[in-house]
Amino acid sequence: MPRTARDVVFVDGVRTPFGKAGPKGIYAETRADDLVIKAMRELLRRNPGLDPARVDDVAIAATTQIGDQGLTLGRSAALLAGLPKSVPGYSIDRMCAGAMTATAVAGGIAFGAYDIAIAGGVEHMGRHPMGEGVDPNPRFLSEKLVDESALFMGMTAENLHDRLPQLTKERCDAFAVASQEKAAKAYANGDIQPDLVPVAIRRTNPAGGETGWGLATADEPMRPGTTMASLAGLKTPFRPHGRITAGNAAGLNDGATASLLAAEDVARELGLPVKMRMLSFAYAGVEPEVMGIGPVPATEKALLKAGLSIDDIGAFEINEAFAVQVLSLLDHYGIADDDERVNPYGGAIAFGHPLASTGVRLMNQLAHRFQQRPDIRYGITTMCIGMGMGGTVVWENPNFEGQK
Repeated sequence: MPRTARDVVFVDGVRTPFGKAGPKGIYAETRADDLVIKAMRELLRRNPGLDPARVDDVAIAATTQIGDQGLTLGRSAALLAGLPKSVPGYSIDRMCAGAMTATAVAGGIAFGAYDIAIAGGVEHMGRHPMGEGVDPNPRFLSEKLVDESALFMGMTAENLHDRLPQLTKERCDAFAVASQEKAAKAYANGDIQPDLVPVAIRRTNPAGGETGWGLATADEPMRPGTTMASLAGLKTPFRPHGRITAGNAAGLNDGATASLLAAEDVARELGLPVKMRMLSFAYAGVEPEVMGIGPVPATEKALLKAGLSIDDIGAFEINEAFAVQVLSLLDHYGIADDDERVNPYGGAIAFGHPLASTGVRLMNQLAHRFQQRPDIRYGITTMCIGMGMGGTVVWENPNFEGQK
């Protein structure tokens, strides 16, 4: 008999604080898989009404699937997190949109293959820099399938500046300052802390002697007090006299996220929270040389599938891989740089962007916005993706006051 698609909901999401990549970062002595395991355990702890045996699958993303980010991470992390051995799992790689793609298990839920699934991602860029162990096929360059710049994210952002000269460095720096300011305000208001899982960390001194243990409770990359003047003099590492700097781009980071998705009827039967309802998702390819424009066609596709227009969207969580990438989407739709609907709690320029984990951070923040603003019905999470792609998910606020 024909099946009727079920509504899929975002039940809950958590993340570790994000750290700076490298030997001085908070997670320098912490394994990548332990980060995502910690997030998964916290997700289960916060939802005691869920029997772990009811989880039908675990999808965990990592961009560099090597070492402690390898070994079919969804399955190995599920076992290490204490889920029953009957719960399967798998790994995903869609670069920056790994965790976002992991939530595509929603398709299996809508179809009826699953009732409940865990989706998330992890990236330890300190242990595994982007491109570690990668061997790009020489045909990319020899047959001129892409320009050499397509293989370097910062260079693609410079290319986007070239394509869209109205997106000046000054506009990008102003957007970056605002991101830092909004993130600091969000912390002060307690808007970020509910999503965070404290992580025990081991620190060693430069001489190699262990100095003991600590607790990571806040995002490490944040730079409150950033000003236009402080950003103006930063180096442009991807091009002489360029426009991309460490100040108007996300850094190299470590961190993990995990989320719980379910069929809405199952979530309500079990008494689980229903924070967002997924309406559609879409991915689109663009020229790899201008990766940052990817969210534009992805958003157009996702809105079309949801039967909505951009004017229906009351909340945007746009990943800030580079400020120019966010501004390209806003300009396309005629949205002001400082529109209050956009990244109200700050974004990756402040919090950091541990590649495959970030999609769920965007969802956490959108869910929080929905909770605070029952007058908003629809929102999107969107991001650019390496090798010339974009991804967008459209969500509905179950707390929308117009539905009550």
